[in-house]
Amino acid sequence: MNTIKQIIDKAKTESVGDYFWLFKEIEKMDKDAMKKVKIALLSSFTTKGIKEVLTVECLKNGIFPEVYLGGYNNYAQEILNEDSSLYNFNPDLVIIFVDIQALFMDAYFLMPGFSEEKRKELISEQFKKMKSLIETLSERTSAKILLHNFAVPTYSPLGILENKQNFGFIESIKWLNKRLEELSEKLKVFIFDYELFCSKIGKNNLFDSRMYYLADMKIDLKYLPDLVDEYLAYIKPLLFLTRKCLVLDLDNTLWGGIVGEDGFENIKLGPTPEGRSFLEFQYYISGLSDSGVILAINSNNNLEDAMRVINEHPDMFLKEKRFASIKINWNDKVSNMKEIARELNIGLDSMVFIDDNQANREIIKQALPEVLVVDLPNDSAFYVKTLIEINDFNTLEITEEDKKRGETYSTQRQREEFKKKATNITEYLKNLETVVKIEKINDFIIPRIAQLTQKTNQFNATTRRYFVDDINNFLKSGRYSIIATNVKDKFGDNGTTGLVIIEKLPESWRIDTFLLSCRVIGRAIEKIMLAHIIEKAKGAGTKKLVGEFIATAKNTPAKDFYRDNGFKLTEEKEGFQKWEFNLENSEPQYPEFIKIIEN
Repeated sequence: MNTIKQIIDKAKTESVGDYFWLFKEIEKMDKDAMKKVKIALLSSFTTKGIKEVLTVECLKNGIFPEVYLGGYNNYAQEILNEDSSLYNFNPDLVIIFVDIQALFMDAYFLMPGFSEEKRKELISEQFKKMKSLIETLSERTSAKILLHNFAVPTYSPLGILENKQNFGFIESIKWLNKRLEELSEKLKVFIFDYELFCSKIGKNNLFDSRMYYLADMKIDLKYLPDLVDEYLAYIKPLLFLTRKCLVLDLDNTLWGGIVGEDGFENIKLGPTPEGRSFLEFQYYISGLSDSGVILAINSNNNLEDAMRVINEHPDMFLKEKRFASIKINWNDKVSNMKEIARELNIGLDSMVFIDDNQANREIIKQALPEVLVVDLPNDSAFYVKTLIEINDFNTLEITEEDKKRGETYSTQRQREEFKKKATNITEYLKNLETVVKIEKINDFIIPRIAQLTQKTNQFNATTRRYFVDDINNFLKSGRYSIIATNVKDKFGDNGTTGLVIIEKLPESWRIDTFLLSCRVIGRAIEKIMLAHIIEKAKGAGTKKLVGEFIATAKNTPAKDFYRDNGFKLTEEKEGFQKWEFNLENSEPQYPEFIKIIEN
């Protein structure tokens, strides 16, 4: 029997009709193994087709969406009525798509003739209404909110005199969009830049006047897949399905030509017609690296030739220090990919592979289906465009840790080389000169704490995922204690890499979350964290610690943590374990070779 993915992969999605057919084909199939998400769409106009397209596109990405479509132009009533179907649905994500004409109704066409004062009054009034709706929705639901901004008109009855107006018709819509941006900074709302989306498609293409008058449809059906693809940029990080490592080939990928055949001087790279596309491709990749994407190389090449280009070519922008792992050899690329994953301590499903050679791409697709393989076009002029269209690197927040990730992984390569020279693991750990700092919990570090719960899979006892709002709620309750650790050593700063969330109960402390970033696994940091918890718990008069382990496909490294550190198993069922540690006759055991600092 075919799976959902097999059916989708074989089917064509060239028209909305194809989506309708696929939707019916897979509607009743088993989706238990997929990530689930509940999405509510509130709109001011007819949204025919969007449920089917959204469902199929989500299923392509291993996501099973339950989609709620609000009543026609009923978005305000659904938000204001706390007993509405919207709140009963209990969504994870609410998308609000209000058309600018629906917002202002007939006044939209009459605004150019209004006085400046009347336009300002009208715009301010509508902004206040939207703000009030978003505030109400934020208070009544924990869902993420994605609010469309408004398409700026391409015309004015005043023609070329429009820009001579003070607070003119077009300027007033731009002003409204600016206020919405400012609103997003204060509330838990993301702004979907519909104005930018319209510009990319072409405003004259996107709008079908005939269907607008017949059925109040504000977007041509054939562009619904493009719109849904933009939504997926938000849905994937909401479900922690983002990728974090970009693995790159070299010849005809980062530069034009084959360095082993054409020579160092003859490769195409730099501010020339033949080399500019490769240079700008590197520029864009550099931007991804600056936002937290890990870079690696998987190339069949002579190491000396390739490293000479990377380190010495005057127009090579991505230098050696940018790459967390470098595999330049004649091994098969599947083995190299596995080795990169092992070296970086990440899953294959965190990786994106780019190679100009179609045969290499197909080999990776077949052997390592977890890896996202990018179908790079034959013409390097389209490399940047292809990479821009990948929405798998998006994250709902970029932390300071993200910005330093490339540098952090680069120093990790130095640690691995240092480790190989040590005669035993104890000598290695002692000579690392590790310092663990217990960090002060504040607004600066909370986004990183939330991110750790979202991205850490291996040494994570419960794999409970939390957002910034959840962390703040823990702190406000007074019932929870949060411990975060920063790890430094002789090679550099690993950043905030350890986290414990504790619920302080009357007779015990329950460890809700105990995790350690893959960067510092195997360096006894978890022993420091546990010793610190024991010390604090005893100081508070607590009698026992309760640890929990919830098994997943990836957290085997944390499986025996509680057993190995003196906890007793008291409950076990269906992948869940409960462990207890008696504090009365125990003392914290800090590793001697690690220095601890407490703020």
